[in-house]
Amino acid sequence: MITKLALFSLCTLALWGADSDFNGRWNIDVKTPRGRVWWLEVQGAGTGKLTGNFVGAPGGQVDAIEGMRIENGELVFSFARKPALKQTFRARFDTLNGVALLRGTREEVVDGKPSPVLSWTASRAPVLPEKDDGSWKPGRTVELFDGKSTAGWHLLLAGQPDWFVQDGLLRNNKGASDLVSDAAFWNMEVRAEFRHAKGANSGIALRGRYEIQIYDNFGKPPDQHGTGALYSRIAPGVNASKAPGEWQTMTIRLIGRDLTVVLNGTTVIDRREVVGPTAMVMSPKEDTPGPIVLQGDHGLVEFRRLQVVELVNR
Repeated sequence: MITKLALFSLCTLALWGADSDFNGRWNIDVKTPRGRVWWLEVQGAGTGKLTGNFVGAPGGQVDAIEGMRIENGELVFSFARKPALKQTFRARFDTLNGVALLRGTREEVVDGKPSPVLSWTASRAPVLPEKDDGSWKPGRTVELFDGKSTAGWHLLLAGQPDWFVQDGLLRNNKGASDLVSDAAFWNMEVRAEFRHAKGANSGIALRGRYEIQIYDNFGKPPDQHGTGALYSRIAPGVNASKAPGEWQTMTIRLIGRDLTVVLNGTTVIDRREVVGPTAMVMSPKEDTPGPIVLQGDHGLVEFRRLQVVELVNR
């Protein structure tokens, strides 16, 4: 005989789904002031050993989630930062036309004052089957910078400081918005020549999702935030960066999720898997082409060459 309490529990489980439904990687669609979206990874749901990672709030690095829990079918996790800042995320599992999704909110309190609640939805990260297996050949070559103007580019956030061209170089004003190419790309090789000022921090994002870092870390041990790194995810094997003010070259190859980075003639990342987006991610749709994006709000960076070679499998 099924008691009323057991029946209620069974109905609740059917409504919310199993805790294990939360497991996996999720691309989050949300409207934020910086025009960037989020990413979530959940592991161990349904086992009692729940862990996870998050990208997007309040910082841009990959943050390990501590204290994640499931309460009455709701996934809950929080971040606390200085100055007095607390963010609480909540999500429920759902389906739409048979497709899994999460429906969530973010509550934020800054110095004791609550901010408006943000609503968000998340879809499972797609499988990208293409591999850098030697079968990909050069296709169309696209010159993103003509040496004269910012034609073919637009600001991520209109009204913020802009980029400009001087002496044949593409430069950012102080605090400039990220610069976004009008063209979108899928599998590609990006070729760049750049230099940066002392203390600068910039990056080149592929598909508007995966940032290869440009940073003043000459002479320091390689890490996930140094030049040539996939920001906060994959450290270069060696630090091949040059000193501030020196011209540097970078070739970035991306096929599916396979990433290779050659910095100043040295291969620093060799066909490593891109698990998920980084801080500069603009769109939650990881299986669609996206633009090249240049980070502009953390110090002076200059480019004298920006070229994309599209890769095709013939």
